[in-house]
Amino acid sequence: MPREFHRSRRVEAEIQRLLAELVRREVKDPRVGAVTITAVEVSRDLSHAKVYFLPFAGARDQTAVGAALGSAAGFLRVQLKRQLKMRHVPELHFVADETIEHGAQLSALINSAVAHDAAQAALRGPEPAAGEGAAESAVADHDEVGASDAAEAGESAVSGVPAPGRPS
Repeated sequence: MPREFHRSRRVEAEIQRLLAELVRREVKDPRVGAVTITAVEVSRDLSHAKVYFLPFAGARDQTAVGAALGSAAGFLRVQLKRQLKMRHVPELHFVADETIEHGAQLSALINSAVAHDAAQAALRGPEPAAGEGAAESAVADHDEVGASDAAEAGESAVSGVPAPGRPS
């Protein structure tokens, strides 16, 4: 079982916090604009870091923003080294975060499936509510079960006395 690397989780959180601040204050490239750093994943040996980003409101092209952040990666790495006081700062690899888009697609699929089910139910017509036909069918089921149990026991279903012609 792999051991949990708490140090790498702390480094990820700190890099995410510092990068969000650095991108907002220090990066002057107009292609970047307003960007949210959504997550950071650091390799086990802390040599590489995937930085997931999302442009605000999807106003900018993610590939252009990724290219701008990639060109600023060296500057950001130097700034991280100064603030983190680590001997080796991970190489930064910027990746567009697609989890929100993926979640929206899944939500749309779920909504379409629910709408499809509702349309199918409307075509079948109204089904009896749980209280309306349930009591009548339960009584009928009970009578059928009682009759079959009585027949197996050799009794009449109506009176509970032995049926004629059967030994008891």
